[in-house]
Amino acid sequence: MPPSRFDLAYAELRARWPEFTEERDIATPYGRTRVHVYGPADGRPLVLLPGGSATGLAWFANAPALGERYRVHAVDLLGDAGRTERRGAPLKSADDLTAWLDALLDGLGLARTHLCGHSYGAWLAVRYALHAPQRVDRLALVDPTQVFAGFRPGYLLRALPHLLRPSEARARAFLAWETAGTQPDETWQRLYALATTVPGRKLIAGGRPGTAGLSMPVLVLLAEHSRAHHAGKVADRARRTLPQSDVALLPGATHHSLPLTAPEQLNDRLAEFLG
Repeated sequence: MPPSRFDLAYAELRARWPEFTEERDIATPYGRTRVHVYGPADGRPLVLLPGGSATGLAWFANAPALGERYRVHAVDLLGDAGRTERRGAPLKSADDLTAWLDALLDGLGLARTHLCGHSYGAWLAVRYALHAPQRVDRLALVDPTQVFAGFRPGYLLRALPHLLRPSEARARAFLAWETAGTQPDETWQRLYALATTVPGRKLIAGGRPGTAGLSMPVLVLLAEHSRAHHAGKVADRARRTLPQSDVALLPGATHHSLPLTAPEQLNDRLAEFLG
């Protein structure tokens, strides 16, 4: 069977990762999970969770810099498009996602790790840090959604067409609107748009987790021009509810253009925070 257009775009973006990146498929009760691993074998582990439809490959512009010091593990999310399978135990709730991450970290041999997520991946990272704080050294949240605030109504209205009737063209139009003023990588845009059309996707939605229970150091990086939510209001709420956190705006960024446009500022902020 010839590869699909999604498969071709996935392979093309995978080729943008640094030489010596490893592909690992880790067995979990929910299916085998694809993890893109790069960096020194003795580096401090850093697990990266992408936003919805982005796949773990979305961190291609960050891996070279972060992999100089850390052992980067970029994950294809359970229930989303990518190379992670959904087999075995059913995926029904956020509790299943945290159980899956427990099994994934066990399979990777990571008793503790730094954890970073973008968008939906940040929501999941918060859920996991509340579930297993003893396994998370430091937590970085990149324009997190459904954590400190809900979505803007206008964002949801724009997203509805490609959510209800997925197509590459609708996803492209949505991306063009949200990322206006930036220039996201073309291959990534194509992969994102095609990911929305992959059959069988099942992203688990959930309410906002209470962040007051987070005990580890937290970094919150917000896109200045995010259309998913109002960055200034989210920053204020993050500072109020997490007084121990470091909160900063990334100039010029939009929600979906992260983490791949102007990666230097994101990489520098992350490296400074992780130490």
